Amino acid sequence: MELIIPKNYKPKLNINKIEIAIKLIKDNFERDLSSELRLYRVTAPLFLLKGMGINDDLTGNEKPVTFHINDYNGTSAEIVQSLAKWKRLALADYKIKPGYGIYTDMNAIRPYESIDNTHSIYVDQWDWEKVITPEDRNIVFLKEIVSKIYSVMKRVEFIVYEHYPNINPILPDQIEFIHSQDLLNTYPDLSPQERENKIARKFGAVFIIGIGAKLSDGKPHDIRAPDYDDWTTETEQGYKGLNGDIIVWNPVLEKAFEISSMGIRVDKTALLEQLTLTKTEDKKQLYFHKRLLNDELPLSIGGGIGQSRLCMFYLRTAHIGEVQVSVWPEEMKINCKNNNIFLL
Repeated sequence: MELIIPKNYKPKLNINKIEIAIKLIKDNFERDLSSELRLYRVTAPLFLLKGMGINDDLTGNEKPVTFHINDYNGTSAEIVQSLAKWKRLALADYKIKPGYGIYTDMNAIRPYESIDNTHSIYVDQWDWEKVITPEDRNIVFLKEIVSKIYSVMKRVEFIVYEHYPNINPILPDQIEFIHSQDLLNTYPDLSPQERENKIARKFGAVFIIGIGAKLSDGKPHDIRAPDYDDWTTETEQGYKGLNGDIIVWNPVLEKAFEISSMGIRVDKTALLEQLTLTKTEDKKQLYFHKRLLNDELPLSIGGGIGQSRLCMFYLRTAHIGEVQVSVWPEEMKINCKNNNIFLL
């Protein structure tokens, strides 16, 4: 357990105002995101049947919460870890046309998450997915979508400022783009997290492209599952990856702060290559993967945008527990209380 205690920390808003501000942020961000990306809201599952290949494996090491369904012959179900693959199935089943997509409120439980200022075992995010054409599978299109999401972030930041003038806007006018290999070339002696801290502090907001493939040092910038984001397709610069992370500089915690993980999704070629690279070819027999390999799923781009993460950033809170309800170690609760960090 790691806990950052900002020096002389004092919340910008009291608990009652924070609750009102959370609704303000979520209502406006959801509406503007839907309009900007041409998405409509759908209902999302809280759990999925085990063994279908639909639940997100994350890095492959996390085990989802599993339970038996008594009235289903003892069949097991899993609490979702994310909806990366479920959304693509929904695009196909709902017959969404290219240029349009869906979004939903995703609520997940990740019991193996390391608990700290920014991580909780409860995850809430807007999961979104949009149908694209073969011509859209390129870096230029990826950057266009990232820029649209960033424009929503900027607008909502100003709305927060209008309602709470003591919270000044800090996002730069434009988001910077950099490939993870260029980031490694710039800071070869630093760890991936340290590189993110450097680039986020420098630019204020950055999209790091190419998360999952090995870089020149033989290591990926971060791990990605093999069956949703495309991290092996080569870009025009000769680097790999059609995905990335939106990261901003958090002035309260003084560190890089991830808002969203997103990307163009695997096509059949990328899926087969990534399953081979990760030695998970057995997944080809699962429901989701069969449908993709049988050309039953549309090409898409999608991602998740952390709701509590955004609220943390906009309201300048020091702990994610100030904007969401979860469970925290007793020692953490005591330390927070003693340092003006009031957990909901």
